[in-house]
Amino acid sequence: MPYWWNEEEEIRRTTTGKWSRALIAVRWSCDNTTIDVSGETMRMLAQDDENDDTAEVTWEDQQRINTFSKLNTRRQNLEEKMEGLKQEKETLDDLAMEIELADEDQPIMYKVGEAFLHLSHARAMKRLEKDQHRLTDELSKLNERVEDSEKTMKELKVLLYAKFGRAINLDE
Repeated sequence: MPYWWNEEEEIRRTTTGKWSRALIAVRWSCDNTTIDVSGETMRMLAQDDENDDTAEVTWEDQQRINTFSKLNTRRQNLEEKMEGLKQEKETLDDLAMEIELADEDQPIMYKVGEAFLHLSHARAMKRLEKDQHRLTDELSKLNERVEDSEKTMKELKVLLYAKFGRAINLDE
């Protein structure tokens, strides 16, 4: 079976003699063995997984695929940012416990940016509550953005899987 490939798309002749193009993965095919390379994983495709479907990739389909990719990247970045904020919130919660146990007469060194300020016990607690509230708000906003991205991604998955079936892989 003759085949051609490059890093972005696959062009090959199907068993019916028609040409097919897949813009999602790179595949090498020879002697009834197909290797699918998508992302960083390599696996042998089962005979059932090989799709000789001649579904054309329209401009709208390509835009949906690009949108899905952007949303997936955005969601991953937001989740990384959320992890950092969760760790910071956990640190502030630990700090709140330490400040409650501290002597109220001693000034508390509270970090603001790159500098430390001497604050009274009451001012440090107010500042800490304000910072905790700010982090909670940021986390909820990021969570909403992640949920919006996931909702749109699910809608795009339904559309793309309906048209391309197994010929497209939209999993992480």
